[in-house]
Amino acid sequence: MVVLLSLVGGTVWAQPRKVQNLPYADYKLLHLGFSIGTHVQDMTFVHSGFVTESGESWYMDIPDFSPGFNVNLMADLYLCQYLNLRVSPGIFFGNKVVKYRESNTQEYRTQDLKSNYIVLPVELKFSAERCNNYRPYLIGGVMATADVSKKRNDLLKLNTFDGYLTIGFGCDLYLPYFKLIPELKFCFGLTNVINRNRNDLNDPADIKFTQSLKKATSNMVVLSFYFE
Repeated sequence: MVVLLSLVGGTVWAQPRKVQNLPYADYKLLHLGFSIGTHVQDMTFVHSGFVTESGESWYMDIPDFSPGFNVNLMADLYLCQYLNLRVSPGIFFGNKVVKYRESNTQEYRTQDLKSNYIVLPVELKFSAERCNNYRPYLIGGVMATADVSKKRNDLLKLNTFDGYLTIGFGCDLYLPYFKLIPELKFCFGLTNVINRNRNDLNDPADIKFTQSLKKATSNMVVLSFYFE
């Protein structure tokens, strides 16, 4: 990806020079801003092969995606000409619909898992050379999350805290009075988010859905528009 960014940067740098907006913006020590955007939440399930006493074997997937909403603050620290450290705390509002399918009878159930995350991404931003009024970049780092939505009596229950590995790309667009920064980012969960302490279940037999999973990790795709 570093090679790709270098090629992109070299291509745009070769274009005819134009009048630059905000010519010294990138050399400020600290950049502040905010973002709004949308995202989709997904999960990767690893099944345990659990079979109930009555012979049921349940499998889970998320067949469809529902777009959510996210808003972040942003503080960007200048490290050198090509490298910045960015911290962007925020909140994500979203959900994922889990489909439960029994392998023998094809019986199925669904659950709308709502997740409202408070997030704290800490990332390094590696930028190409600026060309006229745009500058592509790659970004990567880690993101801590805390799910503040209430979850009781759900067929599955997720842990409150999680961590993600993040990687993405974007482009700084230099407008006359501010920078607009569209960015696409991929977030990969690092921990098993299944909560196995299910004393909250109204029907104890519903523990079979938790027992059917060995592991589940969360993933997200995030499209954001930063204003700096």
